[in-house]
Amino acid sequence: MHLNRILILHLCCIALWSIDARATEDIEFVAEHLPEVSMDNRYATLPIWSANAQDPWSVVGQAAYSSATTGELRIDGPLLSLGVIHEINPRWSIGASLFADRLSLTGTNDFRPLQTLFAPSTPLVRPAPARFDHLDGSMAHEGASFSIARFSSTGFLGAHRWLAGVVIEQVRLSDYAFDYEILDGPDVGARGIIDFDTTYRHLTPILGFEMPRTIGRWGYDTKVLLAWPIPRRGFVGHITGPGFDIHGDTADVGNGKHFGDPSVTLGFDVTYEPAHLTLGLGTLISQRLLEPHIHRGIEADWLLNVSVGY
Repeated sequence: MHLNRILILHLCCIALWSIDARATEDIEFVAEHLPEVSMDNRYATLPIWSANAQDPWSVVGQAAYSSATTGELRIDGPLLSLGVIHEINPRWSIGASLFADRLSLTGTNDFRPLQTLFAPSTPLVRPAPARFDHLDGSMAHEGASFSIARFSSTGFLGAHRWLAGVVIEQVRLSDYAFDYEILDGPDVGARGIIDFDTTYRHLTPILGFEMPRTIGRWGYDTKVLLAWPIPRRGFVGHITGPGFDIHGDTADVGNGKHFGDPSVTLGFDVTYEPAHLTLGLGTLISQRLLEPHIHRGIEADWLLNVSVGY
């Protein structure tokens, strides 16, 4: 009877593994992509564009809510920043911003392959189907940006602005840990903990372009921003299991530098000029459509963004 119960439980686990066709990417792959999506959402919402080009100084306050999911795993939370822009003359402006984003990493009962490219010597046969539980971690993304922009009202593009700058940023992953259990193969039943706690620092060049338009009391701003975090980092991990406890870095073991992807974000902002209140409609749509393709394995990315400038 006891053997039959074990067999039934095992078959149920395999059935759940087979049914969840979404979770084809391994845990290490999606664990890297979840914070990278949130980094892209930050680039898309940086308060670096002029709030009021008619005044020599403008201040922009920005608030957003970011949420990305894959399988039963989620990263979500607020993105907050403050920007200051100085119009040197009608053509040139300089700006700086500070941001502090706090996101939660949560999830349980997630089924996908266990993989550890950061630790190829792990004595488990991998990839192996596994269940991942009890994620309750956080991501702190902090930094500052500095930029210079040139505005032109002539040419076939009409009014437009080019922007170049740099972002100094830090991503701190804390308690980014899962309990795992292997569901099939030679190590079936093996349990342990896998975590991805570490801090990544980047110096990120940015290049942007916008076309602002005004109709009556409303402003419409189409823009694109490119960001390139450097240096790209190896992905760091730590896994424990029956008789082993291993830390690793994909760069150190020859499996590449993966963390810190180049980013392309598209925006279309609508501003009610009397209140200088802006809603980021373009990022709501573009991040939802593009991120699942840019970061494979991410199933949904939602970004709600508002700002006010004076």
